[in-house]
Amino acid sequence: MAELLSSINMMKINKFSVVLVTILLPLLVVQSKRPPPLTKDYYKKSCPRFDDILNGIITTKQAETPTTAAAVVRVFFHDCMVDGCDGSTLVASNHLHGKAERDADINLSLPGDAFDLVTRAKTALELECPGIVSCTDILATSARNLITMTGGPFYEIPLGRKDGLVSQASRVLGNLALPNMTMTHIIDMFKIKGFTVQEMVALVGAHTIGFSHCSEFSNRIFHYSKTQPVDPKLNPKYAEGLKKLCANYTKDPTMAAFNDVMTPGKFDNMYYKNLQRGLGLLASDQAMAEDPRTKPTVDLYAANETAFFNDFAKAMLKVSIYKVRSDKDGEVRHRCDSFNK
Repeated sequence: MAELLSSINMMKINKFSVVLVTILLPLLVVQSKRPPPLTKDYYKKSCPRFDDILNGIITTKQAETPTTAAAVVRVFFHDCMVDGCDGSTLVASNHLHGKAERDADINLSLPGDAFDLVTRAKTALELECPGIVSCTDILATSARNLITMTGGPFYEIPLGRKDGLVSQASRVLGNLALPNMTMTHIIDMFKIKGFTVQEMVALVGAHTIGFSHCSEFSNRIFHYSKTQPVDPKLNPKYAEGLKKLCANYTKDPTMAAFNDVMTPGKFDNMYYKNLQRGLGLLASDQAMAEDPRTKPTVDLYAANETAFFNDFAKAMLKVSIYKVRSDKDGEVRHRCDSFNK
């Protein structure tokens, strides 16, 4: 009888265990998929001079090359929108890992000043606190600081990101908007990543300090259609100026124009005002001023810079924590252009 009772009790325990595991397992799976915790004071003890060292390098680089701000923001965005913020766009191609993200067609025009700034910062921080500060944190913080330095909003950047272990050019296509994409395509691309139409319009406002190569908008000024060589949506005088600037773009692919022709070095809401006047450089940008899904937000930001700054800051913070890596699926690189192993 005692053996029978013991057997029955064991069966009860086993059934209870099965039920318990059935209940808890999904919770554990969800828990494991949560992003790693990031904190504002992540380097307070491990690298207390992180902010001072980074700010010094950023200030010097921006003074040397005023287009650095736009360059860094662009690289930051191209990094985060492809598999999350993991510094994968900083990695260089080599014979071991193949063609990296940096060498994807859309990334070939990424400005060298951004990579130079990250390299300078990483070198200085490795000397100060080796193996502590990730390249991804350097890139995210540099983008924020440069936005603020050029007149834009300040927003808190939580730290503790790890650098990713994968960088493949083949993963880039389909994750970044192209100038000739329809507004529906671009909206859907952002929606898949969890961003609303309003957040997308706010983020594109970073073009207020950006620039684009002539090849990205040449079709609008040279061969728009068989009957109209110039896009009629472009301001005529603006179009003429662009044609002169880009006359030899096929021979010199580095030729570029500022996205904001009025205040190219200042982070402000002039970009949206330009769209209302037919001064949008890229076709996809100009389309935002006309599409009924985006036009109300463009008009709001053109009239209210504070609203733009507030929404932009929130959206950039959201981008900066998109699919960040932890110790389990990342590392702190010794060099930002190569994996540790």
